[in-house]
Amino acid sequence: MKFLKIGGIIFLILILTAGGGLAWLCFSDLPHYEVKNVTYTVHSTPEKVARGKKLASMLCYNCHVNFETGKLTGREMKDAPEFGFIYAQNITQDPQYGIGSWTDAELMYLLRSGINRHGRYVPPYMPKLPHMADTDIESIIAFLRSDDPMVASVAIPDKPCRPSLLTKFLSRVAFKPLPLPEKAVTIPDSSDKIAYGKYLVINLDCWTCHSASFQELNIMEPEKTKGYLGGGNPIKDDALNVIVSANITPHPSSGIGKWSEEKFIRALKTGTVDGRALRYPMIPYTHLTDAEAAAMYAYLKTVPPIDNKVTKN
Repeated sequence: MKFLKIGGIIFLILILTAGGGLAWLCFSDLPHYEVKNVTYTVHSTPEKVARGKKLASMLCYNCHVNFETGKLTGREMKDAPEFGFIYAQNITQDPQYGIGSWTDAELMYLLRSGINRHGRYVPPYMPKLPHMADTDIESIIAFLRSDDPMVASVAIPDKPCRPSLLTKFLSRVAFKPLPLPEKAVTIPDSSDKIAYGKYLVINLDCWTCHSASFQELNIMEPEKTKGYLGGGNPIKDDALNVIVSANITPHPSSGIGKWSEEKFIRALKTGTVDGRALRYPMIPYTHLTDAEAAAMYAYLKTVPPIDNKVTKN
């Protein structure tokens, strides 16, 4: 009897502790971290601006653009409602509401580590770029500083995001600030199609949507992510329809194992497969060259095949 009483007390303490922790998590913000003081300056060139626009058009545009104006002033994202109310931020050059007052170092630190200049962790739904080459990071920043109309100053305030309990939990136990590279990061030679294709698949963020779940991404070692490139990740469009990401491993029946290079390039660049238009959030990557798309195909043919039949909807 005494044993049962003690056990009941311990159980009650555990319940109260768990409940208290849950209540604290509900009312807490996302984690804040110390921002490292780094020296970093981008020397812009027309070539960097052009390269940066190409990368930003594939990585940043679809989330940050206002489709009515074509400006990168942010918009509501409904792709992953499990993460809460998501609003992509204003990344125009406005000094008050955009990133006009940010330094090159602060922008680099955000893109690399996932921590903004106020020390706030940027949630899982914004791509982090720890594997991107130094020259490509510089190019994105050069574009954001350029006179391109997409990033011209627009004084539109951000709508505050409301992270879900899941986001707050994952941001404390799974997703942490990423380390800055300890040595120079370079782009693989394009003559090595597999290495170059891997670089593009990872740094254009294909792997996050096409793996099993946003919640289990291994950002520092993408290829160790559960269901890497095997599809099945449920993603919602702006109308809240669920679209399940495709299996793009080389499995012969449930992946792209029987696809020709030509079919893959056409699907990637035009957004069509066998005459059928692919649905959002998959968009045509019109900025890619055929050689870049072919390199991605070459890499995908080397990843371990996953038998995961994804039903088209």
